Amino acid sequence: MSEAIAFDTHRYVKRLTEHGFTEEQAEVLAEEQVALLNANLATKADIEAVKAEIEALRLTTKADIEAIRAEIEALRKETKADIARSEAGLKADIEAAKADLLKWLVGGLITQGGLIVALLQLLK
Repeated sequence: MSEAIAFDTHRYVKRLTEHGFTEEQAEVLAEEQVALLNANLATKADIEAVKAEIEALRLTTKADIEAIRAEIEALRKETKADIARSEAGLKADIEAAKADLLKWLVGGLITQGGLIVALLQLLK
């Protein structure tokens, strides 16, 4: 990481020595101040790098969302097709049940008619 801000260490050392610090103390303080500033401040390059990372994440997220939308649409179509197949199967089952019911009903009516005719013959 490059320097975040311009820091005039010469001026800093000069002011400290004018106020009672030894030159060695002032220089150590200046070095530590520069290190502290550089470690904790972001440069324009740092900010641009973060912006680029955010943009890459945004694009990736957008692509992921589009892929999920496509999957949801495919599942929706598949579900519609499954429902249509189930409805068709149910309709066929209902028609078969109707046919069986009608067959038994007609058979029962014929049987009852035959019994009635037989009873009438016996009563004559």
